[in-house]
Parts: sequence; C-alpha cells; structure tokens
Amino acid sequence: MKHSVSVLVVFCFLINIIDSRIFPEPEQNLKAPEGWLPAERLASNDTVVLTFALKQQNVEKLESLVRAVSDPDSPHYGHYLSLEELRSLVQPSGETLGAVRSWLKKHGILQCDSIMTGDFLQCQTDGRTAELLLPGAHFIRYRKGDKSVVRSNSPYSLDPTVAEHIDFVGGLHRFPNEKKVLRRKKGKSDEVATKFHLGVTPSVLRQRYNLSISDVGTHPNNSQACAQFLEQFFHPADLSEFMSLFGGGFEHRYEVDHVVGQQGGGRAGLEASLDVEYIMSMGANISTWVFSNPGRHESQEPFLQWMLLLSNMSSIPWVHTISYGDDEDSLSAAFMQRINVEFMKAAARGLTILFASGDDGAGCRQVSKERNVFRPSFPASSPYVTTVGGTSFKNPFQVTYEVTDYISGGGFSNVFPMPDYQVSAVLEYLKSSVKMPPESYYNRSGRAYPDVAALSDNYWVVTNRVPIPWVSGTSASTPVFGGILSLINDQRIKRGLSPLGFLNPALYRLRGNSTNAFYDVTHGCHISCLDDQVLAQGFCAAPSWDPVTGWGTPNYPELLKALL
Repeated sequence: MKHSVSVLVVFCFLINIIDSRIFPEPEQNLKAPEGWLPAERLASNDTVVLTFALKQQNVEKLESLVRAVSDPDSPHYGHYLSLEELRSLVQPSGETLGAVRSWLKKHGILQCDSIMTGDFLQCQTDGRTAELLLPGAHFIRYRKGDKSVVRSNSPYSLDPTVAEHIDFVGGLHRFPNEKKVLRRKKGKSDEVATKFHLGVTPSVLRQRYNLSISDVGTHPNNSQACAQFLEQFFHPADLSEFMSLFGGGFEHRYEVDHVVGQQGGGRAGLEASLDVEYIMSMGANISTWVFSNPGRHESQEPFLQWMLLLSNMSSIPWVHTISYGDDEDSLSAAFMQRINVEFMKAAARGLTILFASGDDGAGCRQVSKERNVFRPSFPASSPYVTTVGGTSFKNPFQVTYEVTDYISGGGFSNVFPMPDYQVSAVLEYLKSSVKMPPESYYNRSGRAYPDVAALSDNYWVVTNRVPIPWVSGTSASTPVFGGILSLINDQRIKRGLSPLGFLNPALYRLRGNSTNAFYDVTHGCHISCLDDQVLAQGFCAAPSWDPVTGWGTPNYPELLKALL
C-alpha cells in the first residue's frame, strides 16, 4: 500500500512539472482592459508576429556580476560588460537553439529574427499556423477607437519538446498599457499665491533642487533617453517652443539627437511631450535619444519591443527613463521574472533605468467580497530598476518644502523578494512607522518601492504647439530625476569614472552614511482601498526611507558630491 501511494505521489509530481512546462503563463490575466472590445476572429491567413523568450544561460552568474559592478564597495564597481561579453554570458545553449529552430521549421516558420544576445527570436507567420504551433491560442482582433491589437483570449501551450527551452511567448496576451497623464486644476483658494510662480517649469525645478546656471552637460560621450509607447509621439516643434518659453537661464538643446524606431506624424501625446521636455531641461545640453515603440503591428508588445532594442544595440545612452507600468497581478510570473533578467542585463552594461512608481498610490484589488489588498505595480517593483515616486509643494505656487503627492505609487512586491541593499532601510521604516495599514494588505518581505522621488504636480507642458498647465503624475518626476542623474554621469565621465549604472546599491548606501543628498519628505500619505479597514489611506511618509517617496527628492550639489 505504501508503495502504491509513493508511486501516485511521484506520478502527480511529474504531471505538475509537465503542466508547468506546457503552459508557461498559466496565471496570465486574459481579460481585455476596459475599452478594448473583441471585433472579429483573426483570419487564418492574417499575419502575426510571435516573440519567443529563449532560456538563457548563467543567470546566477549574471546576478552575481551585477552585484559586483553596482556596489561601490566592490573592487569590480563600474567594470561593466560590453554587449559582446554579455552575449557570451547569457546566450542560449546550442541545445535550446536547435530544439526551438527545429520545432519552428517543422511548422514551416522560417522568417525569424534574432537579437545580439541571442535570447529572443521574433518570428512572422499566419494566424492558422500560430494556433497550430501554440495549442489553445485563439487569436481575436480587439479594437479601441482607431487602435487595434490581436491577442488570444485563451491560454496557449507549448510542445513538451520545447517547453523547457522557452520562458514565454510574446504577442499573445498582454494588451498595450495606456498611461494617462493627470491634469489637476487648482482651486480658487490657491490663486492668491500666483505671484510666486504659476506652476512647475524647469526654472522652478532647478531652483528647488539647487542647480546653478553652470549645471549643464558638456561631455560628448554622455547621453540619456526616454521611451514612448502606443501611438505616443513628441513633436520637434513642441520641444523647440517649450525650450523657447521655459528654457531661459541655462544652456540647453532644442532638438533630440536620435529617434530609435518609428516616429508618428499624428497629434503629439501629452505623455511623450512631458518626458522629452523635462529630461532635456533637467539633463540640460546632454545628447538625448527617444525610443519610439508605436505598437502599430497588431501583435506587437511595445514594452517588450523596447526591451529587445536594448539587447540589440552595442551603443546606447547611459540613463533611461520610462513612464510605463502595469499591475503585478495582471502579468504572468514567467513574464515578470524574465523581464527582471533583462533589467539585470542592462545593469551589467552600466545602464541606469528609472521607472515611474505609478499614479494609484498603494493601489487596490478586491480578492473576495470581504477582502481587499494593495496592488503593486511592475516594473516599478523590479529590484533591478530605480523607481521614482512623486511629491507636491506644500504651497502649490511657492518653492517651499515638499510633501507626499497622494497619487504617488508605492508599496511592496508580491513577486520579488526584498533585495539585500534595502533590507535595513525598509525594516527601520516597518519598525518605527506608527501609521501602518493592516499587514494583510501587503507583503512585508517583498521588494519595496519607490527608491527616490521628485515633484510630480502642476507642470507646464507644450504639446501640439499649445502650453498646457496643471499636468501631474510620476511621469513628470521620473524624467526630472533621470536628467539630474545624467548631469552626475557627465561629471563622473569627465573625471575618468564609470557612469553610475544600476543606482540602488549606491543609493541605499548613501543614506547609511547620513549624507544631505536628499530632501527628506516626512508629511503626507498616499491613496489606497476605499474600505473600512484603511479608509482610502495606504502608506505614509516618514523620516528616512518610506514606501511613498523613497529617500526623498534630490539636493543636486550634495547628491553629486556623494556619487563622485
């Protein structure tokens, strides 16, 4: 009898392994986001593009290497890899490449492109072949206004002979994320203060964060970038007008140096205009690139396309700011874990990648009729990016001290464990903070974010040749902080030092040394679930690090000194 039970246990264990291999993303949310409606079944001869994330080698070695090159106390600090060296480390094994190529060939799929690191294949085929290749997939065309995407409304599976060689397949499930920039009009009670300033502009930011007229970039080997997705474009004419209106008092550029990808010819997007105008006015006079991923192919995942670009270019900017995010629970674990490795690859090359923390505070998700939980955001929750929260001036129209912007995203990941570099700072907050939500709402042991913050309220932006006031969100604070880091890179490169690379290990070490590199934000809370337990309040700002504003906002001269 015992023998029979043992055989049954082993059999069930094996079945579970096989199932996990056949269905790489079993928990992926298949529900179409609000506004996306199914239009028609994809015709059998319609074209789809599938992206295969191939299993990489030496991921543990990559993780160790990233720790070494990012830790200021390590003798390997700043010794970054070239793209060729990175390829040698992570490229898939010959067995993986052979198995996947043979499987694709058996289905007549021959039009595939690889990338420099060899760990992604992007293949074009027709809808009928794609559904035969990925049993369970049913491709449907969804529409939202004049936009359309092709996605499967059911989970796909993989042939067991290749399942162990593929992390996930892109172009099936994840809908393009549409980031909405907020506009919050100020009430009449605020009008008395307009004699001080009429909203946040580059001069206000430079005054608050102590940048002088001479704090501009000059080194030819320095560069910075922002990315735009899903029909979000900037117009060069808007950038030129913005700099003419608001770029007085410091040397700056009027044009982007490189656009990577397709730049649309329609109306400019407020999000894209904001990103470009503020990274170029804070990282003033520094060569700026824009990665444009319009997502015009219906089966393309724009964010994934951007990640592929990073792994396919040997020369790219040192600082990247991105205002993209999605709820962790809407994505598969396989997708997030693999994208996290892509961030590790970027860190190994010395790139600084900043993500907006989001504009939903702690977020909220109903898990049952009687129970809510907070809702962390990804990639903000990745331990290998620097996440930027948001603040407001205490007086909206005076350059005063800053308080929490109530929309500032922050919290604790349900997917990624807390990285070593932040353990002591986060535990101190958890021990000392008196205004804490019930522990059932969040994962105390998860990666905590944001790491830093900057002003996120009441910006001026020029879009479609019109100056727009009251623009808000961490989409604003992220390029501002990114531009400041680009200025620090400029000074480091001049001194023969490496660029900053993955910032967090150095960042958390700084506060351990009690510098004045940040303005500590200690007032205000952000929003969360509207229920009896938390009453719409998430976490609150506190002395030192907190999950609303991180370490606080930059004091440029002191931050420069500390990071040199």
